[in-house]
This record gives sequence, structure tokens and C-alpha cells, in this order.
Amino acid sequence: MNSAEQPPRLSIVIPVLNEAAGIEAALTPLQPLRVSMPIEVIVVDGGSDDDSACIAAPLADRVLSSPAGRALQMNLGAQHGKAPALLFLHADTILSDGAIEQITQALNGHAWGRFDIELSGRSGWLPMVSWMMNQRSRLTGIVTGDQGMFMRASTFKAVGGFPEQPLMEDIELSKRLKRLSRPACLKAKVVSSGRRWDEFGAWKTIRLMWRLRYRYWRGFSATQLAKEYRDAR
Repeated sequence: MNSAEQPPRLSIVIPVLNEAAGIEAALTPLQPLRVSMPIEVIVVDGGSDDDSACIAAPLADRVLSSPAGRALQMNLGAQHGKAPALLFLHADTILSDGAIEQITQALNGHAWGRFDIELSGRSGWLPMVSWMMNQRSRLTGIVTGDQGMFMRASTFKAVGGFPEQPLMEDIELSKRLKRLSRPACLKAKVVSSGRRWDEFGAWKTIRLMWRLRYRYWRGFSATQLAKEYRDAR
């Protein structure tokens, strides 16, 4: 539990849905930071039918229940955050050493930002996929959720939080945030699971994600694209 003497510097919001196999590994590295920084860890469960919430409970400051939907879950977690800064972290993403200090430094000059990503997994294409994701994000200022999006809490509130849509909520939030400033693109890395690429194939997944993003840019609804994403899998 966080020290009662200090308010948290950062609220880390982690949406989960059936992540029992990996949630302990994701939360364990955060435990020393809950005391030393301090930070608070808010896990938002979207109706898991496994033991995700029970496993997370002793490793988080609070575990909230929400209808399924990453945007809904992250917005709920942010509402309960007590810190002046927010970090949205996927359940299969691990922070590197010194990440909290780097967020604090970045937010001194930027309203929001993200980390570079390193995908871990079996596919030999994952280093190239990681590099492409980082370069695309640095060029466009668009951030995906698995890059560890962080921002001032006041900024998150000012743009209305994540749009409550079933897909591309991170893309849409990035577009809103870009109207305020470009993101801080930190070269420090978060390590995220490449299981999606391992399971469905690297190039198949790349083609799918680029097609969906292109169609979203063309004005297709997130609801329609979410159906296409499910059908493709």
C-alpha cells in the first residue's frame, strides 16, 4: 500500500480481461514503486471469468469492476486516480527501470507522451515490427496503447478522456491530444507481449492493423472495424 504520508505522484491504470496467466508478472515489478515513489496502481477488470481480479487485489491499490471495453475501463480507472499524472498500461506490458522518473521529467515540458516499445515473443520479425511502430509514432504523433501512454491528469480531463468506442480509442485520444501538443516520444522502452503477432503471423497482423487504421482514417466507424478485427482473428 502507498505511504499515507505522501500523495501518489502517478496513477497507473491497467485494464484487464482474463489476464490471470500474466497479471502477477505485470504487477510484481511495480510493488517497490508503490512505496518508494510513491505511485498508485489501479486495476480495472472488465468482467473476467478467470482469477484476474483476485490475483491483482493484493498487488494493487484498488481493483475496480467495469463493463468490458478498454476505453470504459481506463476512463473509470482515471476517475479514481489521485495523482496529478496518469499512465495507461496494458496488462502484458512491463515498464523499464527508471520509467517513473522519465515520465515526471517528460511532463515538465510536455502534456503527454509515450515510450518506445519492444515486442517480446517467438517471431523473428518482432524487432522490425517494434522499430516500425516506434518510427511511425515518432513521425505522426499518434500513440498506441501498448506504448504506455502517459499524460497530466488535467490534460486527460480537458480532452474528455478516451472516447468510449470498441476500437481505435488510443488513436482517437492521440488525435485529440495532438491539438494541444505533440507527444514526448521517449526512447526508453516498455516491453510488451508479441503474442498477437506470434499467434496470427507478423505480416498478416501488420496488414490487418494498417488496413483497419486506413479505414478508420477514411471515416469507417470503430464499431464496424471492431467487428472486422474480431472476424479476422
